[in-house]
Amino acid sequence: MSGLLVLMGSGETSPTMVEVHRSAARRLRAGARAVLLDTPYAFQENAADISARARRYFARSVGLEVEVATGAAGADWVFSGPGSPTYALDRWTATPTAGDLRARVRARQGVTVLASAAACTAGLVTVPVYEIYKVGAEPHWREGLDLLAALGLRAVLIPHFDNAEGGTHDTRYCYLGERRLSRMERELPPGTAVLGIDEHTAAVIDLDAETVEVAGRGGLTVRCPGSQVVLPAGTRIDLGELRHLTEGGRAAAAPPPRPATAPAPAQITLEETVRSCERRFQCAAAEPDLVAAARAVLDLEAELVKWAADTEEDAGGVDEARELLRLLIARLAEVSTTANLRSLVETLLSFRNDLRRQGRYEDADALRAAMLSGGVLVEDTPDGPRWTTSP
Repeated sequence: MSGLLVLMGSGETSPTMVEVHRSAARRLRAGARAVLLDTPYAFQENAADISARARRYFARSVGLEVEVATGAAGADWVFSGPGSPTYALDRWTATPTAGDLRARVRARQGVTVLASAAACTAGLVTVPVYEIYKVGAEPHWREGLDLLAALGLRAVLIPHFDNAEGGTHDTRYCYLGERRLSRMERELPPGTAVLGIDEHTAAVIDLDAETVEVAGRGGLTVRCPGSQVVLPAGTRIDLGELRHLTEGGRAAAAPPPRPATAPAPAQITLEETVRSCERRFQCAAAEPDLVAAARAVLDLEAELVKWAADTEEDAGGVDEARELLRLLIARLAEVSTTANLRSLVETLLSFRNDLRRQGRYEDADALRAAMLSGGVLVEDTPDGPRWTTSP
């Protein structure tokens, strides 16, 4: 089985990365053993839920039956994703896992997919993002797994490179921002480059053909002292060309990147879908157009189903989308004051019936409560739901 190393900036269990995962899975032999390393998030109270969602995602969207494990030995396909890079490093380096991951890359065997926090660990050193961004520790590096050394790359890897959720403060570069990253770069060993992978983007390294392809929505940034090169999605270069770029001005100029053939169209993110549905609802409410408003709500609910396995906890995630869904349902009652109330309620009741048929009783109850807050009382009877307007 040919070797593959896939490094993702984020979105590892979302629709944006499905095609990248499917392409990688096609490398596997029949009956291949697929392992999910839960180490980066194993300390979280909801670790079992994260693992369950990830397993469902790979089973339904990629066609891989995945087992949860703490080690990579004997696995044909290994995946690890969100959580704390340093928590993962402490446990991997105290067990054979760190050596097993390095051996996979050196031997050019198996499919290894590291995303988000796990991707942080792949370089010479690692960003301790929890300690710096969430606890307030002074900017510093931690020793990494240095998987990239086997590929001739002296580099650190930074996912979430184009993160923008900070709004008024700089959260690029895995929440470091320019000020902290610039300071930390000065502490890197000479000749070490920064490889930045944007969110919902992957660097796919074919270990046999020695090629690197950028897939997804963003780009791969090669940042050296005094220079920076951005390889956009759809770019395919030789691994040797990437080595040239990481060496900055010390090597001959690398030839221009060659575009990959027929790149897959980039998926939109859940955050973009949420904003689109919200805008559509606002436009429909201004008309008022109950059908269009209800359709925006239903489309948002459909997107929530698609993204249900997403394990990311960034802004624009599933929880935020669910909050908006409930808000829009409540606001539909306001729109109904100038439109056909019956049409609205029947649409919502049909929506609620669909939720109940899917076994999503918590969401169905939330919809019923939202309708009550909007002045519509729903009672379930043997003949079906009955509604009345409450005083």
